[in-house]
Amino acid sequence: MRNLQVVLGVLFGVAVFLFLDYALPSRTTVRVTNVYNQITDLGANTIFYASADSGTVETADGRRDIRYIATVQPNGRPYVYRNEDTGWIWPPYFKYDSANLHAIAADSVSTAAEPRWMNVTSYGWRISWATIYPNAISMRQVSGPGDAPLNWPAMIVLGVMGALLLLLWRMWNQFRERSIDPVVARADRAIGQVDQRLDAARDRVVAEGREARGRYRGWLDSWRGKPRR
Repeated sequence: MRNLQVVLGVLFGVAVFLFLDYALPSRTTVRVTNVYNQITDLGANTIFYASADSGTVETADGRRDIRYIATVQPNGRPYVYRNEDTGWIWPPYFKYDSANLHAIAADSVSTAAEPRWMNVTSYGWRISWATIYPNAISMRQVSGPGDAPLNWPAMIVLGVMGALLLLLWRMWNQFRERSIDPVVARADRAIGQVDQRLDAARDRVVAEGREARGRYRGWLDSWRGKPRR
C-alpha cells in the first residue's frame, strides 16, 4: 500500500509539472525569418490547437488555415510558432489579436547578416514528429540575442499558486486539528477501553477456568478416595 501511494504521488507530481510546463508562458529570444499561412490537417493532435470556436478558419473537410511564424534561435536552430487566437477557452490567455501579431512578425523579418532579435512570449510545446507548435502570444524587439527579459507572468502565476497552496494547507491543518484529530482521539480512547474490557474478560475467563478445573479435580479426588494416613 505504501509503494502504491508513492507511485501515485510521483505520477501526480509529473502530471502537474507537465501541465504547468505546457500552460505557463515562456519567453524566447529569436530572429524571425518568415511568416506564412498553411492549410493544416489535424488529427489526434487537435487538443494542442485552438478550439474551433475561437475564430479559426476551417475548410469544408475539417482542415484548418493556420498562421505560422518561422524563427531561428541564437544557436542557429529553427523554431516555428503557430499564431492562433485562444478565445475564452483554455488556456485563458484571451488572445484575439493573431492578425496584429502576424503583421508585427512580418515587419520583424530579418536576415543573418542584419539580424533583428525579437523576444516571443508563448505557451505550449514544439514536438516535430507530432506536428505540435507553441502558440505565440506576443513579441517585442530586444537589443541582442543574449537579452532575456524576466518572465514575470509565469512568476506571478506560480506565486499565486504557491500562496493558494499555502492557504489550503493551513486550512486543512486547522480542519484536521478541529474536526479530525478529536474524532481520532475519541476513537483511540474507545478502542483502548474495548481492549481493556477484552483483557479483563479474558483474565476472568482464565481465572474461572482454572477455578472450574480445580473443583473438577476435587470432585474426582472425592470419588477416588484419598489414601488414609
